[in-house]
Amino acid sequence: SSGNHAQAVALAARELGSTAVIVMPEDAPPAKRAAAAGYGAEIVTYDRYREDRAAIAEALAAERGLALIPPYDHPHVVAGQGTAALELVEETGPLDALIAPVGGGGLIAGCAIAVKGLHPATRVVGVEPEAGDDTRRSLEAGRRVTVPVPRTIADGQAVATPGELTFAVNRRLLDGVVLVSDDEIVDAMRFAFERLKTVLEPSGATGLAALLNGRIDPLPRRIGVVLSGGNVDAARFAELCGTPR
Repeated sequence: SSGNHAQAVALAARELGSTAVIVMPEDAPPAKRAAAAGYGAEIVTYDRYREDRAAIAEALAAERGLALIPPYDHPHVVAGQGTAALELVEETGPLDALIAPVGGGGLIAGCAIAVKGLHPATRVVGVEPEAGDDTRRSLEAGRRVTVPVPRTIADGQAVATPGELTFAVNRRLLDGVVLVSDDEIVDAMRFAFERLKTVLEPSGATGLAALLNGRIDPLPRRIGVVLSGGNVDAARFAELCGTPR
């Protein structure tokens, strides 16, 4: 995990009196790494551009007798992440469209299952960074496509291949995937901070970036946007958002 799933697993393990070993990229944001460690997790780092995260995690699990909890490609993880959309529509009622970020595909798969299960007419649109459009390409090809490991500020979406389980769901339920640039992501982060008084990390701002830049066309009357994370420290936020582009 680049850090969001890592923190959730670390906290859950601590609350249950257990322990967690987290496999994280060397270049994961320091704030995410520090938070996971603060919850008591052991952090094992790897080079996301040259090493295989899944293989490292599987080897560690086998060696130490650990249960493997993947960040997205598991039915329980997908279901848990989908509660974000479930709670949204329970509060707001039917939406014409729902927008959510896409990394490995677990969040939007869960959201699509929840929303379309209750309101089948709702459009569900995913958002990826331009540098990491593996899900968009996979949907166009009708099969899972691998791209080079993305180099994007949206670290939570720096995924090269959609999950096997998540792609099967998303291929059936998504109405499309749109792309946003890193500059557009930063603008959305700044907008959320200045207008909404909400701090978003880059990956959490991609849905808002798509909406602000006219990627959702035609524009629905009632639209929900999942803002999926605020795990960014003050220095990194200031570095990205301090100077308007």
